[in-house]
Amino acid sequence: MKVDVAQVEDVARELYVRALKMLPPDVKEGLARLSASETDSTARQVLGTMVTNIRVAEDTGNLLCQDTGIPIYNVTIGRGVELDGAELKRAIRRGCERATREHPLRSSVVHPITRVNEQTSCGPGVPAIHVDFSDDAERLVIEMVPKGSGSENNSWLRMAIPAEGVAAIKTFVVDCVLDAGGKTCPPTIVGVGIGGTSDLCVALAKRAATRALGTRCPDPEGAALEASLSEAVNLLGVGPQGLGGDSTAFAVHVELAATHITMNPVAVNMQCHSARRASAAFTPAGVAYGY
Repeated sequence: MKVDVAQVEDVARELYVRALKMLPPDVKEGLARLSASETDSTARQVLGTMVTNIRVAEDTGNLLCQDTGIPIYNVTIGRGVELDGAELKRAIRRGCERATREHPLRSSVVHPITRVNEQTSCGPGVPAIHVDFSDDAERLVIEMVPKGSGSENNSWLRMAIPAEGVAAIKTFVVDCVLDAGGKTCPPTIVGVGIGGTSDLCVALAKRAATRALGTRCPDPEGAALEASLSEAVNLLGVGPQGLGGDSTAFAVHVELAATHITMNPVAVNMQCHSARRASAAFTPAGVAYGY
C-alpha cells in the first residue's frame, strides 16, 4: 500500500485540531465513574464543572483547554506500507504548522534559550515524531497527543538500585503524586516507566501516561503493580484540582522494559484530566479517524 504524503499532511493537521477539541470516550467514561464514586461534595462539584466544560467545548467547537501543548505524533507503519520516511516526517511537521496557522491555535512552543515563539507549534525537534512498526500488512496509524505543560512539568526519574525492590518503586510513585498535588489538574493518569535505560524509562512513562483508560500492562507483574498503585494514590486525598477527595487519578499505568542487573530506573509522567489524543488509520479503504 502506497501512502500519499500530501494526505499525511492533511491528516496531521486535522488530528491536532481534533485532539484539542474532542475528548476520547474512555476519558469521559472515567470522569463519569469517578463522579459516581466520589464521596466528597466539593470534589463532586469540581468533577461536574469538568464535565460541563467538556460538553460546552464540544457543543461550541471550542478547545477543551487553552494549552495546546507540545505536539507529539506517534506513527506505526505496517510491513506492507510503502512511503518515504523522511518525507513522512516533513509532511507531519507541515500539517502541525498548518493547524496552528489556519485554525488558528495558540502556539505554546518556544525556543528553549531565546524563548522565541515561531507561532507554528514547531521548533527544533518539535513536533516530537516517534516511529514504530507493526505486522499489519497494509495499515499506517498516526496518533496525535498534545501534551500540556501542567502535566509535563510533573515528570520525574529515579535511578533506583535493585536492593530497594518494588517497595522503592511504590514509594517513589506515591511521593511524585503528592509532590504534584493539584498542579497536574487532577484527576490524572499517572504513567510509570520501569527498567530500560534512563531515556527509555522516561519514554515508557510517557507511553503509559497517554495510554487509553481501561488498557492494562501486558506484563502480569506490571498489571498487578498498576492495580495496587491505582488504589494507593486514590487514598492520598489530593482529589480533583488538588482540592481534596477520592478522585486523585483515573488510574496508574505501567510500562516496563528489561534493565541492567545493577540498576532499576523508575520514571513518572502524568497526564491531566483532559487526556487528549486523536488517531487516524490509513488502509486501502481510506482514512478512518478515531482515538
